[in-house]
Amino acid sequence: MRPDSLRPDITLAVDTSAAHCAAALLWGDGRLVTHAEDMAKGQAERLVPMLEEILASAGLLWGDVTLLAVGTGPGNFTGIRISVSLVRGLALGLGIPAVGVTGFQALAFGRDLPLCALIDAPRGQYYAQHFPDGAPVILAGPPANAPIIRRADLDAAAFVGAVARAAVAMPGVTTRPAPFYLRGADAAPSSDPPPRILP
Repeated sequence: MRPDSLRPDITLAVDTSAAHCAAALLWGDGRLVTHAEDMAKGQAERLVPMLEEILASAGLLWGDVTLLAVGTGPGNFTGIRISVSLVRGLALGLGIPAVGVTGFQALAFGRDLPLCALIDAPRGQYYAQHFPDGAPVILAGPPANAPIIRRADLDAAAFVGAVARAAVAMPGVTTRPAPFYLRGADAAPSSDPPPRILP
């Protein structure tokens, strides 16, 4: 980090849990800069250049970042793994902490409770979590007994900004970020026979 005792803490957040690539910079004084691009594929190739661009646009270097945050899902299986694995590697290389934030936590952060955070799921279902004390579940339809905040109500830039803000408000997290899935991947198992193991 640059030798500037007045420089506020800087959080760099990323999210690729849906058909987008998104990043946010959050300063300790509350300033927030976000950037997001819609893309159904190519997040793995685009994410690092995007992070370098958002840092450069703010006049920052990688060494200025003091906290990493990542959206852990639920959402796109491959997309989540891209951003989570990148953030874990960056945290190790930079020697700074990383925090995983579920989509539910990001949606509910800073809002009046109780409410239900709702994320579209495959096959017309919904991932849902009631706050302040419900467990994540899969629903056949939107609940009717609580105010709802939908993932679809936030664009990618607003969502990654919420990931950054929620991460800063989660002190004492020491576990490494990990993908958060409520169901397995929809990929079908291979029909090829397994390879023969030679003695």
